[in-house]
Amino acid sequence: MFRKILVALDQSDNAQQVYEHALCLAKTNNANLMLLHVLSHEEDGSPYPPPFSYWNYSPQLSAQTWEFYQKQWETYKNEGLKILQSYAAEANTAGIDTEFRQILGNPGSVICDLARSWEADLIIVGRRGRSGLTEFFLGSVSNYVLHHAPCSTLTVHTAIANKETPVSEAAASAK
Repeated sequence: MFRKILVALDQSDNAQQVYEHALCLAKTNNANLMLLHVLSHEEDGSPYPPPFSYWNYSPQLSAQTWEFYQKQWETYKNEGLKILQSYAAEANTAGIDTEFRQILGNPGSVICDLARSWEADLIIVGRRGRSGLTEFFLGSVSNYVLHHAPCSTLTVHTAIANKETPVSEAAASAK
């Protein structure tokens, strides 16, 4: 039986599916939830600072760029907290003892470290199905967690969105 379930969430559309699996397992096992969002430049949609070589170009421009980046980062952090608060409120309303944390760092390491210190029985993490070169260059948080977790791990497979654009009606009728 699982008593303490750590749920790694990001700001993707797939987070809802990961959360729903966790909530179901928590209800079934009467377990506590720890919702985690890792602030990382590796997450899709996170702001990425300009390269350091850019800073030497113009002091005024670099100050404006840094200020813009800081505003983007604050927005990113606040969005993460809103998501965590929303999920935690929903779980608490369902009678599940839930807390959340947002931590800056490398996602795989942070997930495993928190699982260890919180003494989690289970980690639930999403998997987007990256493989080959994409996984090599972008890494795989779920793969890291599977190999370094101090407890059982459940990966929730979520398909990568199909990026094919449907043929428009005008193009279809022209054939």
